[in-house]
Amino acid sequence: MQNLLGRELAAAAIAIDPAPIKGVRELPLSALKAAWPVLRNPLNLKRAVSLTEPQFRFAFTNAVSEPEARELYARYAMPAPARPLFQAATAMFNPNAATRVNVANANRGPPLLIAGTADNTVPPVLVRSTRRAYGNSPAVTEFKEFAGRGHSLTIDSGWRELAEYCLSWLRAKRL
Repeated sequence: MQNLLGRELAAAAIAIDPAPIKGVRELPLSALKAAWPVLRNPLNLKRAVSLTEPQFRFAFTNAVSEPEARELYARYAMPAPARPLFQAATAMFNPNAATRVNVANANRGPPLLIAGTADNTVPPVLVRSTRRAYGNSPAVTEFKEFAGRGHSLTIDSGWRELAEYCLSWLRAKRL
């Protein structure tokens, strides 16, 4: 999404708990712990990996009640490609990283970067660092934190608050 914006192929974009782009160097311990079930085995690179319920609880549903966490695990947990995590983890060593974004493009549309303050997978420090990466561009970059929300903020019981904020932001941009 941010790549498309940097290439002027989108009018605007909303990045919710976005994976770090190339140049973001922070590595909070919680993000490493959330990704470790995938990254600990290099053979996972070409695999889809499942999280156990405790791993899903830490990475996604840490900010919701235990009953809601169990329900979200039953409904949404599935094997997912490991490649994007490996790409993010190795981006600073790869000059042509898939996570490279043209953050300096002055003609790009505005991104809205969203973080949940309780997110273990993409903690707010990573999203704020992504915002700083856009700092050399005169184009607008906006940031919003949702207090007490984890990585499941798009699928948990508070999703409407997020959706309403995003729709209001898009309307304000006349999109």
